[in-house]
Amino acid sequence: MPFALLKYGLNPRHRDAPQFRWHPELKRNYDIVIIGAGGHGLATAYYLASRHGITNIAVLDKAWMGGGNTARNTTIIRANYLTPEGVAFYKESVELFRGLSEELDINIMYSERGHFTLAHTDAAMRTARWRAEVNKHLGVDSEVIDADEVARLCPVMNVSDKVRYPILGALYHPPGALARHDAVAWGYAKGAMARGVEVHPGTEVTGILKEGDRAVGVETTRGTIYAGKVMQAVAGSSSRVSALAGFRLPIKTIPLQACVSEPVKPILDQIVVSGSLHVYISQSARGEMVMGGATDPYGLYSARSTLDFKEGLMAHMLELFPFMAELRVLRQWAGLADMTPDFSPIMGLTPIRGYYVDSGWGTWGFKATPVCGFRMAECVATGRQPDLLKPFALDRFHSFDLVGEKGAASVGH
Repeated sequence: MPFALLKYGLNPRHRDAPQFRWHPELKRNYDIVIIGAGGHGLATAYYLASRHGITNIAVLDKAWMGGGNTARNTTIIRANYLTPEGVAFYKESVELFRGLSEELDINIMYSERGHFTLAHTDAAMRTARWRAEVNKHLGVDSEVIDADEVARLCPVMNVSDKVRYPILGALYHPPGALARHDAVAWGYAKGAMARGVEVHPGTEVTGILKEGDRAVGVETTRGTIYAGKVMQAVAGSSSRVSALAGFRLPIKTIPLQACVSEPVKPILDQIVVSGSLHVYISQSARGEMVMGGATDPYGLYSARSTLDFKEGLMAHMLELFPFMAELRVLRQWAGLADMTPDFSPIMGLTPIRGYYVDSGWGTWGFKATPVCGFRMAECVATGRQPDLLKPFALDRFHSFDLVGEKGAASVGH
């Protein structure tokens, strides 16, 4: 152990600065109120404070900080989407993720693994080539590889043709990565609080105050708060909260389940996804196999787990990775995915002046955390829709100018 570190640790006069600077009392007035203290809400508060100098902000959550979908996702980060709009958006997010540990002064355990989207049919191979060309055109590293190359890069995968769904090839995305989801939320919270932002868990919003067509505050279980601007970032509760403001979102809330195995020694370095089999898997830094699939087939406001999901998942998982037959499932959970008809988010301005929305993330919310916070902060601070967010505006559902991402977002979380 270095002597300087030992001296630092044993010095009785040393006092660590608190990670989080809590404000127990709510003020009556704020410049901005953000509903939802998950990754997106906290990131927006951080960038409002650090990039735009707006610090009189309250971030409210009915539960605990980072306890919603931020704590219930599978931490995959990638930019290999299908539409030019989605690829450009996530390219910026990956770039921000790469410098996040240094900026927030917290180790988010960002680890580039390489991401495979497996193809089991000729149609899936055509889609992989389509995605690869769109990715390359926008400067994102993706390429189509054959089954032999899949076997070389990921030798533990079963690429035999003696199975029900043989692997023909894959879309390979080398920048595909994992990160520690709670560290991302903690880092943004710490950075925002250090600049004067207040975070108030256990504070449920029960109403939106309006004067005419403008939002002027919120009603909460702890009293009334007035604000110049209000933003919601509440994932599966998006439709419920927007209804409080008096407008509808084209969103259906559906459970999205996942599970992890008992930890084992490192054996799977890559992230593997199969849209045809509706499965994905990666191995965490703790050795757990993190597994999931598509959303449940029906809408529900309940984060419960089911045996049907687990049985269907394991049947396909064992075809890809027979060595997992003896592994035990350690835990299983669900989040609430806020799905739009085109599988793309809704971000930015709303029919209510001074009211902003960050919703419709479905299966791809965690990987958007930095870029969402960065661009939503710009939107809230300026009152204008940033160019990067224009394709994801709410009014696209009136003009029918949709951003169809189902082919790249429905399973490869």
